[in-house]
This record gives sequence, C-alpha cells and structure tokens, in this order.
Amino acid sequence: MQRRAFLQLTAGLIASGMLASYAPRTQAGIQGTDEKRFHASRRFLQTSFGRVAYMDRGTGEVALFLHGFPLNSFQWRGALDRLSPHRRCIAPDFLGLGFTEVAEGQSVAPDAQVAMLITLLDSLGIASVDLVGSDSGGAVAQLFVTRHPERVRSLLLTNCDTEHESPPPAMQPVIALSHEGKFVDQWLAPWLADKQLARSPQGIGGMCFANPADPTDEAIDCYFAPLVSSPRRKALVHAYAIALEHNPLHDIGPALRRCKVPARIVWGVDDTIFSIAGAEYLDKMLGNSLGIRRVANAKLFYPEERPDVIAEEARKFWGLV
Repeated sequence: MQRRAFLQLTAGLIASGMLASYAPRTQAGIQGTDEKRFHASRRFLQTSFGRVAYMDRGTGEVALFLHGFPLNSFQWRGALDRLSPHRRCIAPDFLGLGFTEVAEGQSVAPDAQVAMLITLLDSLGIASVDLVGSDSGGAVAQLFVTRHPERVRSLLLTNCDTEHESPPPAMQPVIALSHEGKFVDQWLAPWLADKQLARSPQGIGGMCFANPADPTDEAIDCYFAPLVSSPRRKALVHAYAIALEHNPLHDIGPALRRCKVPARIVWGVDDTIFSIAGAEYLDKMLGNSLGIRRVANAKLFYPEERPDVIAEEARKFWGLV
C-alpha cells in the first residue's frame, strides 16, 4: 500500500513544457567520464570503517563531493571533469552505497559517515576542503561543517535534507520497505533490470531527473549493480535508509547559525522531494550564507544532468573567475 501511494505521488511529475525547454545533450556530453574510465580510476583506502572507494582527480586545494541516495561518486563525474583543472577533487562512496566495502558491524548512519570522511581526509593528509553536498550527502555536509568547521573553507549545497525536511515525506515508503528488507528487491532491482522503467515517471528518472533520457543505462548499472549484488549489500542499503528515519539534523539550527564558513545554496526549483523552503531555511540559518541560486528545469539530481551549473557556481564561489 505504501509503495502504491508513493507511485501515485510521483506519477505525472514530468511536465512536458518543462522538458521541451531542456537542452538535449549527447550521450558523451552527459557522461563526461564514461563508466569504464571511471571504474579504472577508482581508488580504495583501507580504514577501520572498511575499504572506502573514492575518486581523486586534479591537484591543489581539495574539494570534497558528497553524493545522494542511492547513488555514488559517479553522480559527480561531470563536475569532476570541469573542476579538476582547478581543484584536487575527491568524491568518496558513502558507507553502504557504491563500491565502498563496509567493515563487519560498522554503522552506516550519518554520524558514521562524518567520522569516515574525517578518517579519509586525515589518511590523505588533507587539512581542509571546499565541501559540496547533494541530497543525503547535503545532510552529512551540514553535520560535517558544524562539527568540524576548521576543516571546511566553503560549503556549496544543492537540494538536500534540512532540519525540517529530514527525512522528506518521499523517503517514508523507502524506509518502511527497508525495515521489511524489501526496498532493494522491489525498487532497485527492477530498475536495474529494466532501464526504461528506471527512467519512467514510476522510476528514479521521473522522480529525480528532469531529462527523460536520464539516468543513462551505464549510470543505472553503476549505481544499482553493486547494491543488489549480495544479501549483505542489500542489508547495508536498507540500514542506510533506516538510519535517516530519526532526523539526523534535529536541532542543528543553532550550530548552523554559529557556523561562519562561507556557504552558497544552488537549488533545483522543480524538485518534488525537497521543497524550495529548504533552500530558504538554509539561507536564513547558515551564519555566513551568500544566498540562493534557483535553477529552473532542475530536479533533485540536477548536478548529474547539469554539471556546468555546479562548475560555474563553484568557480565563482571559490574565486576562480
């Protein structure tokens, strides 16, 4: 019943007029870095949290990119292509997602993700970063910057959880199915097997992407294949979702107010998962917010579809233009 309600909620979310204005792109243009090359360049770091998978491209000051659920660092491939000439770009796969191999008994909750990121940076000898976060990665970014402000030079947030929308209503059926151990088999596995379903209004495409051609076949494979690969991997995905059930951002407001890290919010206004009120909340609460850019014809995972927007904002924000 919960699944039916969610599908009814998401049906019809693609508006034809909006999509008609969406600039078409070639397959290569969308991908920037293809899956084969991306896999070949992946690195791993053995830690107490497990074997953490991450991308590491470019040189100089470091930018740290935090992806959404149920994606992985492949989400940022276009942004890494465009920004690695200016920054050393590091994009890890969160515990429980992507190609990170989680240690037995290790939590995959947001608090553990923050601790894992600190360990990753310490192991790589990185003192501070320009932090970029999307979706649940944006929630982790807020926890990171309020707990370790000395490690963050700047904060760039796209559509993500906020204190009053964490988790968002659309996550409730995902969490309910995860409690039953069914989310991966009922949603992700069918999307992996049927790419057109994945791109339909009933799939992740219609829910989270503005372009009906997204996500690409290779993106679907890259995101979901590791998550359905074993009972343990499925259990970790479920644990990741369940860990979001009890608001990890509860009462973070005062810490956001105290935070003096320069922050910029770049929000897709057609998102049906996170409301524009979230962007306005962050702008109001962050102690050094430099305002909101509202991105038209953009849903939750627009950073994957519109990497030029991310690159443009980041270069301006980082003082590179």
